[in-house]
Amino acid sequence: MAKKGQTFKKYSPEFKFNVILDMRTNGLGYRETAKKYGLVTQSMGGALCTLHRWERIYLAEGAEGFMKQRSGRPSKIGKPKKPLSKSVEEDLIAENQRLRMELEYLKKLSALVLAEEQEKNKKQ
Repeated sequence: MAKKGQTFKKYSPEFKFNVILDMRTNGLGYRETAKKYGLVTQSMGGALCTLHRWERIYLAEGAEGFMKQRSGRPSKIGKPKKPLSKSVEEDLIAENQRLRMELEYLKKLSALVLAEEQEKNKKQ
């Protein structure tokens, strides 16, 4: 389990591909590969899990699989927004105009009520 404030090393897709390719061509095990590439951590299990995950990605998606970002929430940048239909857009514009008029009316009403209260206070 990660400790609070712990930072993790990020490896390039090329490095991951080279490690898995070397492991598979030379018939190395996870422990041997981890030692060879300096992936040894305090608990060897973390490095072994990492290598196993890299191998699984390589077998499922090939080298391109290392290019994908897999952690966190997917980015919404670049996703096109769905255009609104004409009727929905017109309804929103009409509602916006109505709300602006209502706000203007309430401001004027508030100003009149305040002015009347001030006049009453002056007469007393």
